[in-house]
Amino acid sequence: MATNRFLKTLALITLLLFAGAVPDALAGHGTNLGEELKLFTGIPFAGILLSIALFPLFAPHFWHNHFGKISAFWGLCLAVPFLFAYKGQAVYEIGHIYLADYIPFIILLWALYTVAGGIVISGSLSGSPLVNTIMLLIGTAIASWVGTTGAAMLLIRPFLKANKWREKQTYQVVFFIFLVCNIGGALTPLGDPPLFLGFLHKVPFFWTLKMFLPMVLLSAILLAIFFVIDSYYYKKEKGNAPEAGEEKFKLEGLHNLIFLGGIIGAVLASGLLHLGEVSIFGIHRPVADLLRDAFLILMGFLSLQTTRKALREKNEFSWFPIMEVAYLFAGIFVTMIPVLLILKAGSHGAMAFIIDSVKEPLHYFWVTGALSSFLDNAPTYLVFFNTALGTFSPGMDEAAAVRELIANNEIYLEAISMGAVFMGANSYIGNAPNFMVRSIAEEGGVSMPSFFGYVLKFSLVFLVPSFLVITFVFLL
Repeated sequence: MATNRFLKTLALITLLLFAGAVPDALAGHGTNLGEELKLFTGIPFAGILLSIALFPLFAPHFWHNHFGKISAFWGLCLAVPFLFAYKGQAVYEIGHIYLADYIPFIILLWALYTVAGGIVISGSLSGSPLVNTIMLLIGTAIASWVGTTGAAMLLIRPFLKANKWREKQTYQVVFFIFLVCNIGGALTPLGDPPLFLGFLHKVPFFWTLKMFLPMVLLSAILLAIFFVIDSYYYKKEKGNAPEAGEEKFKLEGLHNLIFLGGIIGAVLASGLLHLGEVSIFGIHRPVADLLRDAFLILMGFLSLQTTRKALREKNEFSWFPIMEVAYLFAGIFVTMIPVLLILKAGSHGAMAFIIDSVKEPLHYFWVTGALSSFLDNAPTYLVFFNTALGTFSPGMDEAAAVRELIANNEIYLEAISMGAVFMGANSYIGNAPNFMVRSIAEEGGVSMPSFFGYVLKFSLVFLVPSFLVITFVFLL
């Protein structure tokens, strides 16, 4: 009760500060905040990350019931002093990250989650090492074309069902996150948000196919490791696998593929259409983006209206995973504002020691990747994308600078792109589908590792050595 009163008081103070600062925000945003902000302004961001890491480990029941309040607490811890200190500038930055980034992000995830949740894949899949590896391969192959979220939501429930009889499933879901939720999205701007941002900033649509060989090598390494581990535990299983043909393979709710195609088409069209901009409280938003978001909501609504409830029940569909992502990322997005602003300030910000040390392709790969593991990988990609453009083509028009970067220093753009996409697999918050898959798996009874457990037991053990191989083969 006391906690609720405290949060309500903080929220009221924030609302009053926000309302008082709106006129300043509409008048303009003044100085470069990124050059003024100190590293300690990232404390709320560190706080929410530590909460995500530690509460599920030490107070799981409390976390399950109050994660939304914890997210709100850290968000308010940043918003209140930020608004008090910077007034209109703070209003602009908070409004911008929610209107331009968070809301479209959640709408896209919700639409994909809703539509994919209406497609039921059923049948007797044995959960053998070969079947599991093939399912991961299929998910990896389609992720670049239907998005990592779309591929993950289509396949995670059939993957869990095929392995329900298996005693150890944790590592299976982790490798699913590695491959389907992240690495598979490297080949087109439809696959992962950072690449779509690159497309919006004049990188040709099919340029990302340049990452085909690195993606194939990385996927092959991880699939081979998975097959060996899965074969080892498969031999130790005491239960009996379902017999082939016990339940006929069947696809239901296939009309949702129309809505899935509509989502993909809308996302692509929003990057191609130029319909002008509108100002929302002083924040400029492209009309094409607003039309895209409205269309995505329509696709999700039509899926809900036209899919039989029994199909969603058969899919064990629930709203909890998307709600968890929405609540937690609402706090993550606002608390990471100072960190992103400092990074964008480049050599003039408090993280100049990072920016100034990025010189070689391998530096771009590892620094972009490391930051993408814990920040939103889309703006992180943009920071180092602009760093590369500024380094090689200072003062040049963006379209011309991108053409010159691709013609003369293409390896740098490859390094940035691979780092942002591949290393989103390093943590649960590296990419939104990671969180949703973890939540769906836990709902299905799979014991998933904690935040630190995921990083220490899986990312450092399997991903980092694989990234070193990519570095030596493609970036040296």
